[in-house]
Order: sequence, then C-alpha cells, then structure tokens
Amino acid sequence: MKMVKSLLLGSAAGLVAVSAGQAADLPVKAKPVEYVKICTLYGAGFYYMPGTDICLKIGGYARAETTYHSNGNFAGGPTAQNFNNRYTNEFVMRARAYITADAREQTAWGTARAYVAVGVATTDTGAAITPSILGFNRAFIQWAGITAGITQSFFDFYSAAAVGYRAYNPSEDTGDAGWWVWAYTAQLGNGLSATISAEQRRTSQIINVNGSSSSPFCGTLAAALVNTGCYGGIQVPDIVGNIRLDQTWGSAQIMAAAHEVNAQYYSNGNPFAGHPGDKWGFVVGAGLRLNFPMVTQGDYFQAEVNYTQGALRYLEMGDNSPNWNWTRGNTLGFGVTSDCVFGSATAGSTDTLATGTTGCQLTTAWSVNAAYEHYWTPQFHESFVGSYLATRYNAQANGLLCVSEGSGSGGANGTGSGSTAAALAGCNNNFDVWTTATRLQYDFTKTLYIGVEFLYSHLDTATLHTPNNAVNPAGPCGTPPCSSLVGASPDGFVIKNQNNLAVTLRMHKDFLP
Repeated sequence: MKMVKSLLLGSAAGLVAVSAGQAADLPVKAKPVEYVKICTLYGAGFYYMPGTDICLKIGGYARAETTYHSNGNFAGGPTAQNFNNRYTNEFVMRARAYITADAREQTAWGTARAYVAVGVATTDTGAAITPSILGFNRAFIQWAGITAGITQSFFDFYSAAAVGYRAYNPSEDTGDAGWWVWAYTAQLGNGLSATISAEQRRTSQIINVNGSSSSPFCGTLAAALVNTGCYGGIQVPDIVGNIRLDQTWGSAQIMAAAHEVNAQYYSNGNPFAGHPGDKWGFVVGAGLRLNFPMVTQGDYFQAEVNYTQGALRYLEMGDNSPNWNWTRGNTLGFGVTSDCVFGSATAGSTDTLATGTTGCQLTTAWSVNAAYEHYWTPQFHESFVGSYLATRYNAQANGLLCVSEGSGSGGANGTGSGSTAAALAGCNNNFDVWTTATRLQYDFTKTLYIGVEFLYSHLDTATLHTPNNAVNPAGPCGTPPCSSLVGASPDGFVIKNQNNLAVTLRMHKDFLP
C-alpha cells in the first residue's frame, strides 16, 4: 500500500514539474499598444499625445513665388529706392516654408493653448540662392482670456494677406511678421468682446534737425535708415484696446492705441544739450467686414479707416524703412514718414544747453483700406483692393525738414534754424500714396492654389523749393539716390509723382486645411 501511495505522489509531482516547465515556455502576454487617438474637441487635425490629455496639431505650408517690377524687393518693392535704371532688379524670386504646432488642453479656467510657427526662406535676385533661417512669427500662450507672446496686434482688423500677396499698399496688418503682445480679452456674450493689450511699440522715426549741422544728428532722411532713429529707449509699451463684434453677417471693430514719443538729445549723445519733452501719440480706427453669401458663397467685403498723430507705423507696416523714394529716368518722387520732428539752432555742449529749440512736432496721417473678395466659381476667386494714405506736417515741422533738405548743393529750401526754421515757397513735405490691386487665385484643392496679382501704386510726391523741383544744372548725381537726404539737392532729377505696376505669381501648398 505504501508503495502505491509513493508512486501516486511521485507521478503527481512529475506532472506538476512538467506543467510548470511547459508554462515557463509559453509567451508572456504583451501590454496593450497605445494607438494614436483622434481629438475632436478643437477641429480637424488634432490628436491626443499618448499618455496625456493634450491635443496636438502639426501643420505648415510651402510656397514659391516671384514678382516682376518690384525693385528686387518683396517687402518694400518700389517704395524703397526704386531707381528704374540699370541698377534695378526687375525680377525677384522666393521660396518659403513654415512648420506650425498647436497644443491645447482643458483646465479649470478654460482651454490652455500654446502655438508656435517657425520657418525658413530664401530670397534671390540672381546672385545666390542660399536658404536662410526666417525665424518665427508666432510663439504665444492663450489661457483664461490672456494672450502673451508673438502673435498679431489687437489693433489689427483688416487682413491684407487674405486679399493680396504684396504689402506695397499701406496697411497696419502685423499678421505676416507677428507682433509682441500681452493682452486680456473679455467675452461679453453674443459675439461681443473687449481687449486691453500692452504691445511692442510701433516706431517710425523721429527726426532731429540741428542748425549747426549739415544733416540731422539722428533720424536721417536717408532712404536706408534704422527705423528707430532718434527714439530714446523704450520706457512703456504701446497700450492698445479694442471692442469687437463677430456675427454670422460679419464683424466690426473699433480700436485705439497710445504710443509714447520720447526723443533723444538735441545733440547726439550729449545729455548736457537737453532734449524735447516726451509726448504721447495716438491712433484711432474702425473696421468692418460684411459677408455676402447672397451674391456667391464666400464673397465678403472688408474695410478699415485710421487716424493718427505721432504713431504712423499703425498705418503702414510694410517695409521697415519709413521713407518713400522712387526714381524713374531723370524724375524723383519722395516722402518722409516720421512720428515727430524737432530741432535746435545750436547743438549745445558739455557746458551749455542747445538754443533755439523746438518741442516734438507730432506728424498727422490718415488712411483707408478696402477690399472685396468674389468667387466666380467655388474654386476660382478674385479680390479687388484699394488703399490710400495721407501724411501731413505742421508749419514748424515742415520748416525744419525744408531747412535740412536744403543742406546739400541744390540750394536752400528753407530759412532760419531751430524754432525760426521756415519753408521757402514750394517746399512742402506733405505726400499721399494710393494703390489699387486685383488678385486672381485658383484653388485646386483646399490646400493647394496658384494665383497672380497685379498691384498698381501711385505716389503724390513731397516737393522742394520751386527752383529745386526742376533739373539741377549741376549735373547728375554720382551715387543713387543722389544725396544722403531723400529729395535734397536732386542733382539731375525732376521732382515728380511716381507710378509702379508690380506682378506677382505664387504657388502655395498647406500641410493641413
């Protein structure tokens, strides 16, 4: 009996051992794979980052374009020293690409969003094609009504990029380059919102005309200038506010901005010479967009009007150079854009203050932009665009500019200096710019299009003292644009209104709609 019991126990133990060995040879059950999960909270293209509640969307675009008769310049075009001679690059080409990332998640205070757009580009006129880092035009956070970082100014309403390819028509749109803001937006209900924003200051230039110098100390009238000429260091950001209404019929907005105009010293780098007092410039504007689905689905009209004293960059964001300088043959048209003009009769020294000084004379300007987008077919659409900009100087500012413009060899355009500066007959620095354009675009898909734009620009030039508006018998200038001062002593040139027609061809492909 004991023998039988032993055999049974031994057999059981053997079976357990065999079973354990076979179990060890079986494959271990794999952990479940975390597949990408679509996030539908924020529209198409978002997905959940594995293991998180963050929804991410990766997008971007690639673009190739070329422009003819734009002075070899995509930004300023004919407005930036357009010679229209053997120096001129009539043909310019560019390739550009951006990658975007949009990350969002829900919090107890609403959606938290982070957005970035970085890109590369190359612009070439036939000398070399070397890709360059374009940098970024978006890097911001939105949460609980706060928007902070590089995005678009809250003064903006009219979208120039939505209806055209080139920015030669004056517009305050910061959308392409981006703008630093720190803002709070309150949603008031029924599509009504209000925003207050501290923003990067928009500077044109300040011009200092000193009677003891043949040219301004800073804020030169030269065409190639740094646009912060004569501005002191930033003390406060621009303060921007808007009230906006968004409805199915369209949108409307009123907006305003306060901008500090703080000049440097009467004598460059010499604090003992004194300086003009700080002033606050301002700009006010209104915008309207109307949808016209009753005409054709997708049709709409948009417009904006602005008025400023001392904050002209809110009216023209295109080229960084604030001055207009066009030549054609032996004719020249020019316009000086500034936020303020000031001057003195003497520069002063380490022992004395400058004398015959003036305060900061704020420049006045107003503008209007309007466009209509019409869909001839669901894929073929055309925009009709127009703009107008007027720049005006008071008598003292005009006198200072005329004295400075007459400092070259072409003869005086003004008399006196500093507070006594006065323009001679015919010297008038007021000028106007107006443009009209049409852009035709065919959308092959929601993400691929080809388009062509025709943009006509006209400059009603500023003028000099009457004798200097004709050909100067001293002969042609040696180096364009004839002088270190735009319009000063235009040897060999006749002061005359200027026109330009630029044609742009573009192909564009988005990564996502």
